[in-house]
Parts: sequence; C-alpha cells; structure tokens
Amino acid sequence: MQIVHVKFPSIMVYRDDYFIRNSISVSAVILRAWITHKYGGGDLNVKWEENLLHAVATNYTLLKTVPPFERPFKDHQVCLEWNMDYIWNLQANKIPQCPLENDMVTLLGFPYASSGENTGIVKKFARFRNRELEATRRQRMDYPVFTVSLWLYLLHYCKASLCGILYFVDSNEMYGTPSVFLTEEGHLHIQMHLIKGEDLAVKTKFIIPLKEWFRLDISFNGGQIVVTTSIGQDLKSYHNQTISFREDFHYNDTAGYFIIGGSRYVAGIQGFFGPLKYYRLRTLDPDQIFNPLLEKQLAEQIKLYYERCAEIQEIVSVYASMVQQGGARQEACDPWNSYLDLKRRYGSPSTCRAFPWEKELKDKHPSLFQALMEMDLLTMPRNSNEFILEIGARIFEKAIKRLSSVDGLHQISSVVPFLMDSSCCGYHKASYYLTVFYETGLNVPQDQLQGMLYSLIGGQGSERLSSMNLGYKHYQGIDNYHLDWELSYAYYSNIAMKTPLDQHTLQGDQAYVETIRLKDDEILKVQTKEDGDVFMWLKHEATRGNAAAQQRLAQMLFWGQQGVAKNPEAAIEWYAKGALETEDPALIYDYAIVLFKGQGVKKNRRLALELMKKAASKGLHQAVNGLGWYYHKFKKNYAKAAKYWLKAEEMGNPDASYNLGVLYLDGIFPGVTGRNQTLAGEYFHKAAQGGHIEGTLWCSLYYITGNLETFPRDPEKAVVWAKHVAEKNGYLGHVIRKGLNAYLEGSWHEALLYYVLAAETGIEVSQTNLAHICEERPDLARRYLAVNCVWRYYNFSVSQIDAPSFAYLKMGDLYYYGHQNQSQDLELSVQMYAQAALDGDSQGFFNLALLIEEGATIPHHILDFLEIDPTIYSSNFSILRELYERCWSHSNEESFSPCSLAWLYLHLRLVWGTLLHSALIYFLGTFLLSVLIAWTVQYFQSVSASGSSPTPAQTSPDPAASTSSPAATPAADAWDQGQPMVTNNPEPRG
Repeated sequence: MQIVHVKFPSIMVYRDDYFIRNSISVSAVILRAWITHKYGGGDLNVKWEENLLHAVATNYTLLKTVPPFERPFKDHQVCLEWNMDYIWNLQANKIPQCPLENDMVTLLGFPYASSGENTGIVKKFARFRNRELEATRRQRMDYPVFTVSLWLYLLHYCKASLCGILYFVDSNEMYGTPSVFLTEEGHLHIQMHLIKGEDLAVKTKFIIPLKEWFRLDISFNGGQIVVTTSIGQDLKSYHNQTISFREDFHYNDTAGYFIIGGSRYVAGIQGFFGPLKYYRLRTLDPDQIFNPLLEKQLAEQIKLYYERCAEIQEIVSVYASMVQQGGARQEACDPWNSYLDLKRRYGSPSTCRAFPWEKELKDKHPSLFQALMEMDLLTMPRNSNEFILEIGARIFEKAIKRLSSVDGLHQISSVVPFLMDSSCCGYHKASYYLTVFYETGLNVPQDQLQGMLYSLIGGQGSERLSSMNLGYKHYQGIDNYHLDWELSYAYYSNIAMKTPLDQHTLQGDQAYVETIRLKDDEILKVQTKEDGDVFMWLKHEATRGNAAAQQRLAQMLFWGQQGVAKNPEAAIEWYAKGALETEDPALIYDYAIVLFKGQGVKKNRRLALELMKKAASKGLHQAVNGLGWYYHKFKKNYAKAAKYWLKAEEMGNPDASYNLGVLYLDGIFPGVTGRNQTLAGEYFHKAAQGGHIEGTLWCSLYYITGNLETFPRDPEKAVVWAKHVAEKNGYLGHVIRKGLNAYLEGSWHEALLYYVLAAETGIEVSQTNLAHICEERPDLARRYLAVNCVWRYYNFSVSQIDAPSFAYLKMGDLYYYGHQNQSQDLELSVQMYAQAALDGDSQGFFNLALLIEEGATIPHHILDFLEIDPTIYSSNFSILRELYERCWSHSNEESFSPCSLAWLYLHLRLVWGTLLHSALIYFLGTFLLSVLIAWTVQYFQSVSASGSSPTPAQTSPDPAASTSSPAATPAADAWDQGQPMVTNNPEPRG
C-alpha cells in the first residue's frame, strides 16, 4: 500500500498573516483519485479529464472545509523585523467585518408610464462588495439562479412582433439572460443566451391580462424557469407555468445593463410598470417574495381612470355613429342647392337631441353631453379612434377658449370636467393641464394624488409637457415623486429624441424656445409681431437688399422667433431673395438646403449643389459640411464625404464632428475596418459641446449605459444632457411664447396660466419669470395659487444648473428675512449670496459684506468656495475689504457705486479709529462722516439727474442687436434637417 501526500495551496489551508494576505473561503472540495496503466495511454502531459477516460479504477471523496478564521497560522520559519512584527500583531486577531449587502435590488419603486415607444429605464448592477456574494455570483455564470418580480398594468398588447418588458443588453449590445418581452397576442416571450453563443427563446402558453394590475414573477434555477402571474393586490393566482431546458445558460448580470420598457432596439409596452424587485442569487416561490404594490391609492386611481374613460369613449363612439348615420340619410334625401350648401357651412351645427341614453348616464357625464350637443359631428373623421381623438381636441379647444378670457383663472373650476372628458378621449394636453391645476392648486383644491395621476396618464400618452414634468420631478425628487435619475432619464430622453423631429415639422403649435426674462426690459422692447415696428423695419430693410435683415427676417419666420408666428413659406421667399440677390454665404447655404429638401419649393438638386459650392468657396463651414452631406446622401461616396467633414470639423463645425462619428459608428469610415464606438463617442462628445442635438443625445445614452470606457456611467449627467435637449422642444416654446405675449399685452390671468404650465416642466427661465409675475401681482398669486409662488419657483430655479444670479440673490433675501410660513435661515442665506457672488454678481459680494457688518460669521467652507483663504484673511476687516474690492471690480457702474462708497467708508472708519481712541469722539466723528457721505451721494445724483433729460426708448436698427435669443444661425438650424442617420445600428440577436 502506497501513501500519496496531497499538498493544497496555503490560501486554502491557513488563515491570513503577514505573508498570506487573502486566504480564500472554500465552500466544497472534491478529491478525485484514479488508476491507469503505465503504458495504457496515461500521460502526465495531458489534461486530467482525458486521463480519467482511460482509468481502470476511480474514486472520489468530499473533504471537510474549514472557515478562514478557524484555520491555524502557518509557520513560515521566518523572523520579521520588530517594527513589522509589531504592526502585524496589532491587526492579526481582528476579524474584518463584511459589508452589509443583500442580493435583492429594487429596480423600480414608483410607477413608470410606458408610452410604447423606444425609450425606457436603464439600470446597471455592480459587482458585490461582499467577497462571499461575489464568489457565488461568479460560480453561477453557467447555472443562473435568480428571481424577477414586477407589477404591470397593460393597456394593449404589442403592436409589433415584440415589446420590451425587462431585458439584459451585454457589452457587445446583444440581448443576454434574461430577456422578457410581450408578443402581439399577449404571450410572454422569454429569451436566454446560451454558453455556446446562441440564443434560445420560449413563449408562454397563457396570455396576460389587460387593464388589470398583476404581478409577474419569473424564477430561474439552472435550466428550469417558473412563470407565475397573480392578479390584484390580494395576489389571486391567475397562471403558472414551468419550463425546463437541457441547455446551459450564460448569465453575467454585471457585463452590461438592464432595460425596463423600450430602447433603440425595441419599443416598450403600452401601460404602467409598478414595483420591480430583482433577487440576484435566489430562486423564490411567489409566496416567498415580498413585493407589495406600493402607491396603492395611485394604482387604484389609474384603474378607475381607465374604467371611466372606457365608458366615455363608448358614449362618444355611439353618439357619433348615430349622428353620422342620420346626416348621411339626410344628405341622400336633400337635393343639392347653393342655399343648403351655405347652411351646412355657416349655419348652426347639426345636433341630435333625442338619444337612447338613460337620464342617469346623462347626469353622470353632463359636461360630455353638453360638449357633444354643441358640435357639428358631420365633418368628423370616420375612423373610430381618430374620431374620438378629434372630439377630445375640440372639447379641449372650447375649454382653452374660456381660460383665455380676461378672468380666465376664475373659469378653471368650471372647465375641469371638460378637460377630464378631453383627457379620456386621448387628448393628453388636457391631462397636463389637469396635472398642473391639481399639483399647484390653481383655483382648484390642491390634490397631489390627482396631479400624479394625470401626469402619469399624460406621460403614458406621450404628451411632451407631461413627460417633461415627470422627468423634472424625478430628477429633483420633489412633490412626493421619488428621486430616481434613471427614471427621469426615461422621460426626458423620450422628448429629447422627438425634439429634432419636431423642430423640422412645419405644422403644430410650436415656437422657438427663447431665453427671455421678464426682468430684462431691453429684450422685452424688441419683441414684435407681424405688424410690429421691429418686424416692419426689418422687412423694409430686407426689401432694400440688406442681407443681414433678410437673414434675420427669414430666421424669425422659419423658426417662429421673437414673437413672430411660424411661417416657413414666407421665410423661404426671403431665403431665395437673399441668396439670388446678395453674395451672403449664409443665405446662399440656407436656400441650397431648402432646394435639396424641397421645403416649400420644388426640389432642384443641380442648383442646390451649385449654391452649396458657392457658399463653401466663401469659407462658410456649414456649406463645407453640406458638401460632405451631399456626397454621403446622394453619391454614397464616403471618401469625399469624410474629406469635406474633416475640413469642416477643423473649421469648428459641430455638425461635421457628429457626421464623422456616424461614419465610425456605422463602420464605413474610409480606410478603417469595422466599427469604432470609442472614436464615434469622441466625435459625438465634441459635437455635443458645440450644441449639436443628436450628438448630445448619443452622449446621454453613453452616460446612462456606461458601456464605453470613455463614458463612465453617470446617470445624473445623462439626465442633464437629455433635459437640455428636451427643453428646446417647440411645443414647450409655444406655451412660453403664449405666456410672454399675454404678459406684454397686460393679460395677467393668461400670463400666469401659461407660465405655470411652462414652469412645472422644469425649465428655469419660466420658473424665474413666474416668480417675477407673482411678485408683480401678489394678489393674483394669493387668490388663485395654493402654493407659495415666489418661494416655490425661485427655489426651483436655484436648483438648476443655469440659474441666474438674481435668483440666488432673491432666495438669499427670502432666507434672510423669512417668507410667509418659511422661517429665517442665515446659513442658507449666506450660501445663496455666495453663489451669486461666484457668478460674478457684485450684489452678492455686497450682501455678504453687510452680513459681516451686522455681526454674522461667514463659515470657512463658504470662504473656501469664494477662494478667500482664512489664514490670509484672518480678521473681519480683511474679509470685508476683500469683499468690497471684489464687489467694486464686478460692478458695472462707471461712477460711484454702493461698493466703492462702502469700501471708502470702511477705510475712513479704519483711519478714524486709529487716530481717535475716545469712544465718544469716534461715535460723533463716524456720525458726521456718514452724513457727509450721504450728502455727497445725494448731490451727485441730483446733478446727474438734471444734466440728462429723459428720452423715449428707441429700437435698435441693427437686426443682429434686435434680439438676444440664443438661436443659432439659420445655416446651423437648417443643416440639422440634413443629418445622415445611423442606418445600420447593431441589432441584438433574437
């Protein structure tokens, strides 16, 4: 009998010491033994698995494992130096505490309104910090053990072959394990990625319910999948199915990201997601899962809303059918004559006053029947869905007409029932109005639950302002919405992707989003209309051949800027006139783009190319980029396209940077084999920094997924970039413009209404403008708004990235004095003034200095924030002097300013205090000096006032100076319409 000694690695046998720093935890050890013939094929150089096949005898045993901290120390027979030995003994017997960590992850804790489009929530798992959990996760990559539990409320089954519910996308942008989709028949499609590289999918035998909250539980245990659906909050079992496979699945939940809903690969479901929990290392039965339906009241309200709307839609559909049938019979019987034709056009609308509904139903929906009675339904579309939507639009228009009256805010409570009916008909502008009314208490009782309900309803209906409202509330975590940047990104990215398409749509209630502040009188003076002085002067100059006037006039008409209504046809006429009569390269380029696309004119590619080359020869970088676009789109000559784009990119054209990124992403850059996402990302980032919308969208996508090394995952930054693009949407611009026009016309009710609607979407300029209106008309704010208007919207403003300095000053004042039910907070006041000072506002420095004069102490972190070293400026006097000097240097006033006088007064006090030590003399001298300074200031003011007579404000004749809107040149805007799209995006398998 021969004894074989087996030697194990030290990290398996001994505990940690100075030499063995990381002993491993061993869960199981299998010792295998086998005997082979010496010349029977056994070879020490081959793998043991192959030797085992030729064995004549085999055996194995399970060895007992010892936890790391129960193992002995190893005698290394080495003497450490005394200092090393001492340091080691200090920590030798300390047992490290594993971080408290759970394998359960809450992916969603607040309802998500999924519109059925190509946007959704992106979540990413990190590796476990706990070594035990991480080791278990790695061991199960080829034997997945996990459970998914989520709540759903479906409105419709999938309109395409598949719609996304929850799926994993790996680092190669391919579907991974697990991937759960909804089919067009209502079945679940569950897809897994196999170890051998292929994909395997299965479809459930049952279909899932519509318009009913249910919980979907899916557990994976190796090759076995158990799917369970339970209906209602009591989890009444609905369906259960077990599916078994013999293949081995590949599962690595950190090598990619999860998507809830839609993505650029697949549309999402139409409905709502409830709480979603993911157990990464456990397979659980439904009764072991703790995932209750949170926000129960809100979930119940969603269900009740759709039940009520189903009844309303049925009434509208039946009513319309009967009216149209009656109208058709009448038209068949009536002979045609001109009198009847005029009567149909201009007479009272055809109505039917005898319908077979019971009085109870009419009493239940009085506003609906009233609206239907007043409509001419014979001209409505015949398609049922389009008909119902058109009814909703007409009800909404009638309601808005009442809100636009002189006392429009007083009418809100009476139009709410009509807006509810309009919302039920699928017209979700009404849903957003209801959201704002309930959340702000705008002449209705404030009801946060109803506000959330209609915001989610509007978001599900893809209403742009509703989605922006949801994105903003989740971004800031306000008004009882959960702080969730991934959820915020899902809403913002939906509108951001639509924004460039909306900008180039020639129809719809849209206007250019301009940064116009109501506190800026100079900007307000140059706002105009088609019959305004500024517009008429520009038109006069443009007619005379002034190229700058022609360009500005065309831009105003094309994009609807500066108060002018959008009129692309008229804009194109000025583009054409400028291009053909002047040598202005921008006008030549703009008209070339119009001819290429046939917008308002007949396409003429030959003339367009000629004009484009002419503009490029004059050094216009947009035209150089345009030539690249021409060779890319029409000639498919990627070498020439890249040549022009590289040249334009050197000239600073952001469109060219984006287009080069597209070439790298599509894998068609000349001389480069395959796709290069890293270089594409770099070009997209450069384009985004230049203001390019599509480039910004790609960057936000990279930041939310974290799949590129050059774009480490940063959900907050992804939200900021998507929000930036969404806030350029023309439908938001239309609301802002209506508010501005109402303000300029002195229609306070309408101005307050539209600025509240815009402010609740989260756009900063509307929030500060609304707070300004509430300051101007506090009587309106107190009467009609349940929220503290000034406090709420200035507070919202300063939480934005691009907040103006005057908003910080205002919040500093509100914190300093206290406002209504808000208590005084000196520390926050100092922070607000410091932020204004950091933005270069002299008033911020002055206010900080006044606080010190009053005895307040500026915290060291605020001084560090202002780059004032407390070790150098150790006394209050030195800090005051520094603040007043900075205040003086940032002041825009050429003569005496409060900062300069305060600085002078400070130094005079110092001199006076040095010369005179007597307290009484010091007091009298300071008093007389103050009187002298005050008299001097008053004298200079009176002299300056008498020396300049007031003159009426005049409009600047310079069209470039006539607006301070941040609009890009029409060349840049028009070019956005001609971007080559990423045509061959990678499609996941399956």
